[in-house]
Amino acid sequence: MPAKPDQKTSLDVLAVPAFNDNYLWVMYNGRHAAVVDPGDAGPVLAALQAHGLTLAAILLTHHHADHVGGVVELASRAASAEFPAIPVYGPAREQDKIAGMTVPLHENDQVSLPQLSLELRVIEVPGHTLGHIAYYAEDASHGGLLFCGDTLFAGGCGRVFEGTPAQMVDSLAKLASLPGATQVYCAHEYTLSNLKFAAAVEPGNTDLVVRIKHEQGKRERGEPTVPSTIALERQTNPFLRATQKEILDSLQNVGRLTELDEVSSFAALREWKNVYK
Repeated sequence: MPAKPDQKTSLDVLAVPAFNDNYLWVMYNGRHAAVVDPGDAGPVLAALQAHGLTLAAILLTHHHADHVGGVVELASRAASAEFPAIPVYGPAREQDKIAGMTVPLHENDQVSLPQLSLELRVIEVPGHTLGHIAYYAEDASHGGLLFCGDTLFAGGCGRVFEGTPAQMVDSLAKLASLPGATQVYCAHEYTLSNLKFAAAVEPGNTDLVVRIKHEQGKRERGEPTVPSTIALERQTNPFLRATQKEILDSLQNVGRLTELDEVSSFAALREWKNVYK
């Protein structure tokens, strides 16, 4: 059925705040929507109603409750005549930990959302959890879309809870290799805290100085700092820059690094960030 003349057909992405600092992402085109990581059904249902949207799909990145806690309620309450059984996509390796997941996904699987004219590729990014996945769409109007859960953050990365530092380094490298214009939709508003740490470990990074001022302005205006871009993360995110000389020097100066390989540097950075105030 063609869109009504007063409805948009281009894709938009809406940040739906939840809990203390989560963002639940709603992709929509004026008629249909897909939601990423609905940890709470209530805010998503309110957003769908406010925009007059029909939910076509739910996409999950990993099993943590603040990302999947609203799935069952949302799938039930948002069901419609058009979508009586809303597909719930998620990581195959975590299927036994996620209630309501119906479509398990592996590396390079494709998620087709014809209602949104969108194709997303699955990227396995273990580290934060063992089965964590991200979704990437080549979308010319947005420069590409990346929904990366808790793997890559604006200015930072997730804690390594279940995987290893080596896995996380490989996962971040996959994401960093995407085109620079790719919009990075991570799941938390951690940016200013992350950039404070980044400035401590790489104080000579002039791109970082500019970014901090820019992001502070957004927060002062009550705006989200997300999405970022892959290019900006390459320039300013210490976890993608772990082998830069200034970062290595900072780690050595505080006695956190003895081996100069990338995995050791990343692990030392992550451990430092865990306790940084």
